[in-house]
Amino acid sequence: MAEPPPLHALLTPLAFLLGSWRGKGHGIYPTIDDFDYLEVATFSHVGKPFIAYAQRTSDLATGAPLHAETGYLRPTGSDTAEFIVAQPSGIVEMHEVVINGTSLTMHSHTVITTPTAKRVDAVTRVLGVTGDRLDYHLDMAAVGEPLQRHLTASLER
Repeated sequence: MAEPPPLHALLTPLAFLLGSWRGKGHGIYPTIDDFDYLEVATFSHVGKPFIAYAQRTSDLATGAPLHAETGYLRPTGSDTAEFIVAQPSGIVEMHEVVINGTSLTMHSHTVITTPTAKRVDAVTRVLGVTGDRLDYHLDMAAVGEPLQRHLTASLER
């Protein structure tokens, strides 16, 4: 197996994310039934000044696939970044990110949807890493509902 490339210097403030994370989450929203899920999220690099992100979830009870998304985290300063996320449901999120130690706070700058996708007006993602544990929550304003909690999860490296 080939040796991984050296970490690009601009990724140093984000290096705490690198790796594969697995765990459980819970979803709620006024327009759907509550649900529990398993998640695998991977943050990786190729030596360039970005981190690649891939995420997949499955139903906790049945194992059926639920959601997937992929994207890129690009540093823009020592404590700022941009996060671009694409979903197969026709939603693309572009976030402005503030890096505070091992925590990221992301606010959508723009959310674009295809003509057949559900309406999403805003998304906020907050994640924090403590050791080998990544906790996050995602708030969403969609389908006419105001910004509110949609997902919470705890993952382990």
